[in-house]
Amino acid sequence: MNSKKTLIVGLPRTGTTSLCALTLQLGYKTAHTAYTQKTFLEAEVIADTPIFCDYGKLATYFENTQLILLQREQTEWAISVSTLLKRMAKNLLSQQGGFNDTIKRAYFEIFPELTFELISDLNYLVECYEKHQREVFKFANLNNLPLLTLNVQTDGINRLTEFLPNKTSQHINAFPHLNQNGKVTAWKDVNHPLKIESTNLGKAEKDSLLYQFFSEVKDV
Repeated sequence: MNSKKTLIVGLPRTGTTSLCALTLQLGYKTAHTAYTQKTFLEAEVIADTPIFCDYGKLATYFENTQLILLQREQTEWAISVSTLLKRMAKNLLSQQGGFNDTIKRAYFEIFPELTFELISDLNYLVECYEKHQREVFKFANLNNLPLLTLNVQTDGINRLTEFLPNKTSQHINAFPHLNQNGKVTAWKDVNHPLKIESTNLGKAEKDSLLYQFFSEVKDV
């Protein structure tokens, strides 16, 4: 496939929602999370679950791929993601029901052997963050993929627009800062014609079927 994809491979609580809100303003069809084949195929920019662990599969399929790795001060991130994981724990760690299987797989790949106790272990969380960063750099280098590292709290917008040009005439000065102070639902309130839905009428495809389009439409 020749359609260009920008994969935001930063972990949750690194500013994925803020960046996605900005890429909409820059004129890109954007999805924050992706749980259907249609989402992957329609969006130009995709972030969060399961992109932060499945970027390798997607880069293999979408030949014209570039990566944006979001970064954040590690201790600050660990505290924030610990709060997020505590909210998710009941559904994430449940053996029956809870989140869809794609969410569970993605989070357990990043946070292996996660338990209620480890959710509060900041050293463990920082180790997971560092491992993820190393793996992204390694993958990008081995595959000669364009990679931008970005901290939405401290970096200027020019670094982004040099990598991902503004396709609109809209003048944008700075990153929006959404989901601050532990909030997680700001994307639901974003209303934009370029926003791509992550599910099909609220339903996610089964994880085992999510990437079936690799073999089905590879040659289309």
